[in-house]
Amino acid sequence: MTTTETAPGGAEVADRWLRNLWVCTAGSFTTAVAMTLLIPFLPVYVRQLGVSDDAGVLFWSGVAYAATFLTAALTAPLWGSLGDRYGRKSMLIRASLGMSVAMSLIGLAQSVWQLVVLRLLVGLLGGYSSASTILVAADSPVERRGWGLGVLSSGIMAGSIVGPLLGGLLPQVIGIRLTFLLTGALIFLAFLATALLVTEDRPRAAGLALTRAGDADGPRARDLRGRGIGVLLLTGSMVMFATMSVEPLVTEYVALLDGAAHATVWAGVVMSLGALGAIVSAPFVGRLADRHGPRRVIVGCLLAAAACLVVQGLVDGVGQLAAARLLMGVSLGGLMPAVTAALRACAPPGRVGRLLGWSVSAQYVGDVTGPVLGGLAAGVLGMRSVFAATAVVLLAAALLHAVPAMRVRTASARV
Repeated sequence: MTTTETAPGGAEVADRWLRNLWVCTAGSFTTAVAMTLLIPFLPVYVRQLGVSDDAGVLFWSGVAYAATFLTAALTAPLWGSLGDRYGRKSMLIRASLGMSVAMSLIGLAQSVWQLVVLRLLVGLLGGYSSASTILVAADSPVERRGWGLGVLSSGIMAGSIVGPLLGGLLPQVIGIRLTFLLTGALIFLAFLATALLVTEDRPRAAGLALTRAGDADGPRARDLRGRGIGVLLLTGSMVMFATMSVEPLVTEYVALLDGAAHATVWAGVVMSLGALGAIVSAPFVGRLADRHGPRRVIVGCLLAAAACLVVQGLVDGVGQLAAARLLMGVSLGGLMPAVTAALRACAPPGRVGRLLGWSVSAQYVGDVTGPVLGGLAAGVLGMRSVFAATAVVLLAAALLHAVPAMRVRTASARV
C-alpha cells in the first residue's frame, strides 16, 4: 500500500511512521513471546515425542532450540535484500504469516525430527523482529530514529521476559500442544494488524535510483563507509557474544554466592532485573543517540557495561549481583538500537535492508559463540574470570568502534 505524503515531515508522514512503530512493536512483542515460550517445557515436549533417556532429551532440546536461530542467521541478509526491492511491509507479512503456520504445526509434531524441522522452518520463514527493525530504521525521521528503535527494542525484550513466564504456566492449564496452537493464533493477529495498518512508500523505483547514486560515490567515500560498517557489524557481534557468555552462568554463580537452596529463584530475579533495566532505558538511550550521535552513545554504553561486568565478578552477595545486573541492563538497553541507527546512517542508499540483515546475522554469531566459549572459560578458569574476560571484550569493542571512527572523521575532513 502506498501513502500520499502531504509534505516532508508533515502530519500524515508523522502519523504513518508512528503507527508503523507501534504495530511493529506489538508484533515483535508477540513473536518474541513465541520464540521464547518453549524454553521451560521444551525438554518435557521432547520426552512426549519419544525420547526417553536423559542425555537424549538434553541433546535434542539443544538442537531444537538452536535450529531456529541457525536458519534465521543464514536467511536474514536475503530477506533484507528482498525488502529493499519489494518493500519491507511484504517481509513483515511473510514473517508473521510464516511463523503463525510454523508455530501451529509444532503443536502437531509427532516425532523429535519433525520438531527440529519445524523449528528450522520457524527461523527460515520468521524474522518479524529483524524485519521490524529494518522498517523502523528506514522509515523513522532521522531526528527520532534512535528513540523509535529503542521503543521497538523494549517491546522485543519485554516479549523475551513474558515468553518463559507464559511457557511455565500455559502448558499446565491447556497442555503443550494447545499452547503452540494458541501462540500461532496470536501471531496470526500480528499478521492481520501488519497487513491492515502498516503502510510504506514502495521502495523499488526510488531504491534502484538511489542505489545507482550510491554506486556513483567516489572510491574514497565508499572505502570510508565500508570501514565504518565493518566496525559496527563487529561491535554488534561482540556485544551479543559478551552478553550471552555470562547469562548461562548466572544460576551457578548465584549458587556459589548464596548456596543452591534458592539458586533458581534468585537467578530468575537477577536476570529479570537486567532485562527490566534494558527495557526502561532503551527509549531514553535512543533519544540520547538522536541528540548527541549514536557513536558517542555506543562507546559510553560499552564502557559502562564493562564496568558493571567487572563489579559482577567481584561481588560477594546476591543483592550486589542483582544491583550490578540492573545497571548493566540500563547500560545495554539502548546499545543495539544505537548500533542499528549508526548502521542506517552508513547504509548505501537502496541497500538498507541487506545491511541490517547482515547485522542480524552478526548478532546471531555472538549469540551462538558466547555461551560455548563462556562455558569453556568458566570450566577452566572459574566463573569470576568470565566476567573479567567479558569486560575486556566490551572494552575492545569500544576501542574498535571509537578509534577507527576518529580516523574516518579526520580522513573525511581531508577528502
